[in-house]
Amino acid sequence: MDLRAGQVAVVTGAASGIGLALARRFAAEGLQVVLADVEEAPLRAAADALTADGAQVLAHTVDVGVRDAVRGLADAAYDAFGAVHVLCNNAGVGSGAEGRMWEHEVNDWKWAFEVNVWGVFHGIQAFVPRMLADGAPGYVVNTSSTDGGIAPLPTASVYAVTKAAVVTLTESLYAHLKAEGAPVGASVLFPGPHMLRTGLWESHRNRPARYAKEKPRRTPYRSLGQWEAAMKEAGQEIAFTPVEEVADAVVDGIRADRFWMLPPGEHSDGQIRARARSMLDRSAPSYLERFILD
Repeated sequence: MDLRAGQVAVVTGAASGIGLALARRFAAEGLQVVLADVEEAPLRAAADALTADGAQVLAHTVDVGVRDAVRGLADAAYDAFGAVHVLCNNAGVGSGAEGRMWEHEVNDWKWAFEVNVWGVFHGIQAFVPRMLADGAPGYVVNTSSTDGGIAPLPTASVYAVTKAAVVTLTESLYAHLKAEGAPVGASVLFPGPHMLRTGLWESHRNRPARYAKEKPRRTPYRSLGQWEAAMKEAGQEIAFTPVEEVADAVVDGIRADRFWMLPPGEHSDGQIRARARSMLDRSAPSYLERFILD
């Protein structure tokens, strides 16, 4: 798809992190941008900053886990700009689950699935039919993760399960669009190849009351800064990928019609090979061995 000035991009989770980087990158290409997020004040600040830089922006507060709210986002986008050409289903949360899977609270799973999986599905259902009806070239980018999208990090298993679902969902969407001969493409994004400085670590700040924790956590939530400090104290330096590089990869991927927006990386490529070999050999998942031994 050829990105050009005057087109319209919708980005969820756009108040910070990857979503904000995407919004800025699209605006730099001359696109009109709809920023959607559940956090009203940061969303407004992000929109004001983009507007001050000359971008045409619409800010819309939305909980992507609520179907009618996402349909309202689509109505607002079309009312403001008359079309949508790029949809980035990017909003996501960590679950906050602790311990072994059989010890997890049901609400940890319900909340993570509502945002990370249902949020993507709601975006597809609210926007794709209108994009198809317009008949213009379009693109859908769904944000997954190497955690789950490639192989799970068992200590974050709820998140991993949701991100694995996003991969399959996007593969299916791609096939459905191709079967229709639609001018709309689809890709799955794996941000990286390293860690990212985003608000995902503090997802609990936006946890809705309907999915409140049923009992106190055994350990306090740990911020990214606290985790990074602990890793450094243990002698492990952590590499980070700037979110701007992720946004660049998305723009390049849309232009190249690249389904797998997956940057090369020694660890992720090794995980792909190890998992594929395990499946082909019908052998135990040795790529999880270091977690099993912990």
